[in-house]
Amino acid sequence: MAASAWKGFINFGLVSIPVRLYPAARKQPIRLHQIHAKCRTRLRRPLYCPTCERIVDRSEVVKGYEYEKNQYVLVEPDEVRKIAPPSSRSMEILEFVDLKEVDPLYFDSSYFVAPEESGQKPYRLLQQGMEETGRAAIAKVAMHEREYLVILRPRPKSLALHTMYFENEIRFASEYNDSSSTKLKAQEINLAKQLIESLEAPFDPAKYRDEYQKRLGELLKAKQEGKEIATEAKPRLAPVVDMMEALKKSLAARSKKPVRAAKLKTRPAQRRAS
Repeated sequence: MAASAWKGFINFGLVSIPVRLYPAARKQPIRLHQIHAKCRTRLRRPLYCPTCERIVDRSEVVKGYEYEKNQYVLVEPDEVRKIAPPSSRSMEILEFVDLKEVDPLYFDSSYFVAPEESGQKPYRLLQQGMEETGRAAIAKVAMHEREYLVILRPRPKSLALHTMYFENEIRFASEYNDSSSTKLKAQEINLAKQLIESLEAPFDPAKYRDEYQKRLGELLKAKQEGKEIATEAKPRLAPVVDMMEALKKSLAARSKKPVRAAKLKTRPAQRRAS
């Protein structure tokens, strides 16, 4: 089992759920290292050969795959170029899919797709057609000596692209935990649903900020000025003793606060996620 990336709690009203985070996917590229062609030694930076004990010129550098400890198969740049797939210059759309069917676990890096001047009209046609049909496009593209599976999706008047993990790179959740056998009471589920509904709000990314970076900047500025910075008290975690009681108290605490606009019976039409 992979090591956990983070350990802590999900706070749900007055309920604290202890959890761990595990990588849901991992890249599995074949890595090519920089090798000194003369002695087949892996180079250190800046291009230092520990065998020849000198800095080598870039003309002496080739790529190599380590198949055993300190044993490399050398690859020439021309050989790599010859096997480059068509997707290195052309992004062929393979099929159009319903975006709701794509698990976000498959998403990796995100890019904006901007058209060249001569491609404005077909770009707009593709974007508009995808937006009105609610479809996204699956394609392949080669970048940085690797072929990527990608998904193109419409945004307001533009397209976004996300590189995706391949199926063999996605881990199974059952490797870490399977809570499907845990028995739940109907009343517990109803209370949990009520608490979720009481916290409903339209998604607005502008509301959220990286508080850690903000506080780190304040700490560094204070230290430069020779000042002390106040430390905030850590939030108290509610022990999970009686789930029903915790849910009831959470709902009671929420009911004392003003009702959100999202709780009104007449709700505005939900915007399409961009």
